[in-house]
Amino acid sequence: MTFSTRSVTYQSPKDQQAITIEYSDQGSGRIIVMLPSLARSGRDYDEVAELLANKGFRVIRPEPRGIRGSTGPMKDLDLHDFAADVAAVLDQEKTGPIVVVGHAWGSQPARMLAADRPDLVCGVVMAAASAGKLPPGSTEKPYSRLRAEIDGAGNPELSTEVRLENLRKAFFAPGSDPSVWLDGWYQEAHHAQSHARIFTNIDEYFSAGEVVPILDLQAEFDAVVVPNVMKPYLGDRVTVQVIKNAGHSMAPEQPVAMSQAIADFASKVYSSH
Repeated sequence: MTFSTRSVTYQSPKDQQAITIEYSDQGSGRIIVMLPSLARSGRDYDEVAELLANKGFRVIRPEPRGIRGSTGPMKDLDLHDFAADVAAVLDQEKTGPIVVVGHAWGSQPARMLAADRPDLVCGVVMAAASAGKLPPGSTEKPYSRLRAEIDGAGNPELSTEVRLENLRKAFFAPGSDPSVWLDGWYQEAHHAQSHARIFTNIDEYFSAGEVVPILDLQAEFDAVVVPNVMKPYLGDRVTVQVIKNAGHSMAPEQPVAMSQAIADFASKVYSSH
């Protein structure tokens, strides 16, 4: 199976500064793009990507700015900036419309990409991803559940014991080993991505544009996500599926089930596109 790591460099339309985005590319066939969780690398999905490649897909994983070989301005970014970074990769690869998977925070630039560049997206998978809106009548604040635990999970100033407890509460199902995510956190990316979420209007990306189908892939024991929000807002565009015995991290807990759900959705999207 082919596996390579490449990069694309382009100029920011805001200030003409150079931005370099590293990405991995493996397998062959119809393309699935995977965007990682808050402050995490696309390499979290090595097992999921390999399973998808073995099912006949080509998997591209761009690294967000500030992670591994991806570099560029990190201040005052919004989700349009992060979506443009992904678009630069897809334009270089001349992919045409693809299925994009956004895990947790990654669903935000995934949906922004679908809104900003509808020529590049034919389907969106929201994997363990908060919608950004709430059911009618809710008094809860969007993206607010276990905020301290999420932010503390990768904080190197906290003790290992505290970080493990944060990981256990926010990211993992009962009985799962949270230590697999002790490493692999990027604090500068965490701050930039959090800023982008806060300072981008939810209506600019919530619905992933107007037409593409969406798979709302929920985790059975997700303590972070308010479930079943997308379908009431967007109706038949949204398919809901639940991954059993998974928490918010999903990929390290249930890679086989996650990859199968993504493959089934992508096959259906591509067969009708």
